[in-house]
Amino acid sequence: MKRAILVVTVALAMMPVCGAGPAAAARPAEPAQRLVQAIVVLTAQVDPSTVKAPNRRQRGATLERTLRATADTAQKSVLELLRKRQAQGLVTTIDPLWIFNGISVTAAPSVIRELAARPDVRRIDPEVTIQAPVLPRATATAETGPPPPEPNVALVNAPALWNLGFRGQGVVVANMDTGVDGSHPDLAGRWRGGNNSWYDPYGQHPTVPTDVNGHGTATMGVMVGGDAGGTSIGMAPDARWIAVKMFNDRGAATSTAIHRGFQWLLDPDGNPDTADAPDVVNDSWTSSAGGCNLDFQPDLAMLRAAGILPVFSAGNYGPTAGTVLSPANNPEAFAVGSTDLADVIDPSSSRGPSACGQPVVPRAVAPGVNVRTTDLYGLYTTASGTSLAAPHVSGALALLLSAFPDLPADRQAAALEGGAADLGPGGPDNDYGYGRLDAFAAYQWLSTMPDFTTSVSPSTATTTPGGTATYTVSVAGVNGFTGPVTLSLAGLSAAQATWSFTPAVISGGSGSARLDVTTAAGLAPGSYRLTLTGTSGSTRRSAYATLVIPAQPNFTVAVAPASATVPAGDTTTYTVTVGALNGFTGNVGLSLTGLPGGVGSSAFNPTSVATAGSSQLTVTTLATAPPGTYPLTVTGTSGSLSRTATVMLTVTARDFTLSASPSAVTVSRGQTASYTVSAGSVGGFAGSVTLSVTGLPAGASATFSTNPVGTPGTSTLRVRTTSSTPRASFTVIVIGTAGALVHQVPVTLTVR
Repeated sequence: MKRAILVVTVALAMMPVCGAGPAAAARPAEPAQRLVQAIVVLTAQVDPSTVKAPNRRQRGATLERTLRATADTAQKSVLELLRKRQAQGLVTTIDPLWIFNGISVTAAPSVIRELAARPDVRRIDPEVTIQAPVLPRATATAETGPPPPEPNVALVNAPALWNLGFRGQGVVVANMDTGVDGSHPDLAGRWRGGNNSWYDPYGQHPTVPTDVNGHGTATMGVMVGGDAGGTSIGMAPDARWIAVKMFNDRGAATSTAIHRGFQWLLDPDGNPDTADAPDVVNDSWTSSAGGCNLDFQPDLAMLRAAGILPVFSAGNYGPTAGTVLSPANNPEAFAVGSTDLADVIDPSSSRGPSACGQPVVPRAVAPGVNVRTTDLYGLYTTASGTSLAAPHVSGALALLLSAFPDLPADRQAAALEGGAADLGPGGPDNDYGYGRLDAFAAYQWLSTMPDFTTSVSPSTATTTPGGTATYTVSVAGVNGFTGPVTLSLAGLSAAQATWSFTPAVISGGSGSARLDVTTAAGLAPGSYRLTLTGTSGSTRRSAYATLVIPAQPNFTVAVAPASATVPAGDTTTYTVTVGALNGFTGNVGLSLTGLPGGVGSSAFNPTSVATAGSSQLTVTTLATAPPGTYPLTVTGTSGSLSRTATVMLTVTARDFTLSASPSAVTVSRGQTASYTVSAGSVGGFAGSVTLSVTGLPAGASATFSTNPVGTPGTSTLRVRTTSSTPRASFTVIVIGTAGALVHQVPVTLTVR
């Protein structure tokens, strides 16, 4: 669905112990011409389920090559148009993206509308502005003696994996945040280094890891921090880190920078032949707007396809239900809520259900209350919020990937959920998700637990209203799983579509089924997220797909001017313009209704318009047309499609005016009084007016110098009195007659 441009403000999910409000975002001065920043999402997109490779590393390289090739091919004509408009001064920035097939642009609204009408453009997304809160440093300390132990790391059983020799070695973690203080003693030695380990899309700190806020430094400390302060503060102390400085130094980020950050994470050095993508990505930020926003869903889908599970903080908008916001509520994200050390949910931790259709959100919880971590200037801080809960999960993934290096993203999520310590009501719920993180239990689950995975191909299918889209749903058993798996679908109502699985139950733990989705004839154009769930006993595994109902080829009809005024008997014209939408190429026949036969007739030239163009509508009124205003409806028809536009026609009558000057004359008996009688034209009247008088006194007579008189024109009225004319004042009526039209004007004659 092609969407209008808007601005959304979102905020990071950290809530410090000593709260501080978010820093204000710097807004650049607007250019002289008002331009629009937008993300153009093209129709051709890579289906990640079709990308196959023998292991996670090779799958990432194959995926990247496919993404780049798709973007290079599909963007050519759009880029040509944008460069042409740039030469005209209508476009200022063009930024092609390949993590999904899209282009970031800053352009005039007319260009945005032009792009939206193209058949190779799927939709126009807004440029999002994101605000970063400042982490207060009231609790920052320099370590001078043995600090207290960090119970949050122990609570999630990270030390149990350390004891097995899994400390994150061989694993690279990344965060998308405010940056990282690369000089901190607990982080400096863990930076991977080189020109493929730090990305600042704003160019403010192009080579040296920097953080002027502290938020990103704090989240990185929970993931990989060491014991330089006297205690182990990080989950995976032997992992290496890289980072995207998603927020600029003023605490603001744009959606273009976020897209470029996700894209950089797939290939930091720009070479698909080198395996330098991170294994884990932590995103401790979330929007402040409700609902389901899928602007970053393509990025997250590609990360998962490359074997990277996108871990997000759930947000700090609890305890109200439905407050896990985008992108944390996207199906591809693994959202993490916050608990204290007593395993009680933090009141501020965001709660489900998901507006994007996930069965459970958050997916899990982790310690996020009074967490001690790294701060700026080599110091430490204690802070709270889901921003610090999420990196516990990301750090646990680093430990698991040390033990199971080729673990797919879906299996990573299943292990985290399967090993979680169930809290709250029995089973998954929308407060605690599957429970509190337990890294060691997740390791045991991966080692022993029979399980299955669910996948779907293609990830996106397109059909028309009333048409059928077909998917293949696959189930694969793990660790000897052989149970039956029942398939179900969510995301469409019974009024929107019908669907069937063949077979509905996959036996033996592995196999595939055909899913046919038949849409209703009246289903509105748009993208519909489908959740395909396999259930075996209490185990549920889901995969996600998109059903696209494209906007059908259509056309518009517009008429100018919106109204016209014409004297009866005259002709007026309108211009009828036909515009093409969504690749429309048909012929549009034109017709007019609303013009009575007694008023006039109409004609179009030409009578039909091919694809797009204009026609002249001529309306000829009758001389006898009754005056009035007539609404006319112009209808364009092409097959079953019909579009209308309404204009107004005002018909004025042809008429004349009559006046006399002076209005009063005084004479003595036997004298002559003179008046000038004027006839004027109304509505193009061009006839003659015959003049006469009534009301003359006895003994008086009247003559006109010109009779009849043309319009416009004048005639001198002379009234001759006699000696017998009575002395008095008389009202004399001057009468003008033209066919059925009659007007009169009084004058006064006084005889002395």
